[in-house]
Amino acid sequence: MAKKNLILRITLSFILLMHSIPGMLDGGISGFGQYLHDVGFGSIGLVLAWLIKLSHLGTIVALLSDKWIIPASIITILIFIAGIIMVHWPNGWFVVGGGSNGIEYNVLLIACFVHLAIDRYKKNKKGEL
Repeated sequence: MAKKNLILRITLSFILLMHSIPGMLDGGISGFGQYLHDVGFGSIGLVLAWLIKLSHLGTIVALLSDKWIIPASIITILIFIAGIIMVHWPNGWFVVGGGSNGIEYNVLLIACFVHLAIDRYKKNKKGEL
């Protein structure tokens, strides 16, 4: 495993792992699929929920192998932006304290993935893999 951004990549991997596996194992993904169905995705809600959670697992592989960082980051950023728009924005900024379920945590995760993508882009411009 490459050492560049190692702590960040491991931390993000753990966060995505905890954001995906429990829902896959405890049936929570069905509720997520139902939510997506109810907000307008209709019959593809459950499939979309699975694709989102599986994309998290794919991103973990990318982060830990230090490969495909840019596409994995872009996909994950888009998912987090959708989560902000659909779920967190109405709750304000704070996750806890001044409010609950706000956008601050997702903004931090997006910033981390933006950093990784920009760092990889700069590395690729130098001809490095």
